[in-house]
Amino acid sequence: MTKALDAVVGLLDLEQIEQDIFRGRSPEDERRQRVFGGQVAGQALVAAGRTVPADRGVHSLHAYFIRPGDTAVPLVYTVERLRDGRSFTTRRVTAIQHGKAIFTLSASFHIPETGYEHADAMPDVPGPDEVETVADRLRRLGLPADDEARQNPIDLRHVGPLPIEAERNRSLITSRNVVWLKADGELPADPLLHVCLMTYASDMTLLDTVLLAHGVSWGNDIVYGASLDHAMWFHRPFRVDRWLLFVQDSPVASRARGLARGEVYTQQGELVVSVVQEGLLRPRSAAERFR
Repeated sequence: MTKALDAVVGLLDLEQIEQDIFRGRSPEDERRQRVFGGQVAGQALVAAGRTVPADRGVHSLHAYFIRPGDTAVPLVYTVERLRDGRSFTTRRVTAIQHGKAIFTLSASFHIPETGYEHADAMPDVPGPDEVETVADRLRRLGLPADDEARQNPIDLRHVGPLPIEAERNRSLITSRNVVWLKADGELPADPLLHVCLMTYASDMTLLDTVLLAHGVSWGNDIVYGASLDHAMWFHRPFRVDRWLLFVQDSPVASRARGLARGEVYTQQGELVVSVVQEGLLRPRSAAERFR
């Protein structure tokens, strides 16, 4: 694994401090002012999965981001065992910092079964080898390819425009965002790890999809953004260290909130994950009123 991917896998290896109580941390060199949403969601899912028999895979999660996380202190995850049925298991996880809940997640696990099957087809797009990395594209555009883009544990390759491109050229504005992604290294064959890393990665580009529809980008003090809630459904097994196509769109934005949806396909065209996220997106002038 690359150093960046190894670090993220380490973040997901929670310390168990008591039955159904786990402790996580943020990266030591974290530059974000608050805990990355994908990190807390991935860690919470690890905590839930550690209390479930290995023959039951995650089939869905529903989460709410309640308060910004503090990157300087540990995160404590408490797991409630809501149900252990014959085919389904349900867990609720609360992430706590400074004595307050900052995040809550409900996850459902299901034994493998057979039944009816159908799925939408994967769109026809250029393959990952035909698409530039984010860092390469930024350099080609004469923009700073910052450390985060170069050292990302997830290799991201945007088939369409980046938000900064749509901001500079309004003819590129779109409510559709298609991204190839893959963990930047080889991972163990641990299904829970792959699901948790996909949960981590899914929070990286969804709100970009809302910004693309308005020709706005991050990092220029125009907009303040934060994840509000997040839901995922895992339809089939997959590996996140193999190329996955993340097809996203934003059907609506209203009242300082934007909704983004996504479908994740393997390179062979299997639909394996569905995602929905709503985010807070305040124009900076309005955001000042809430400080």
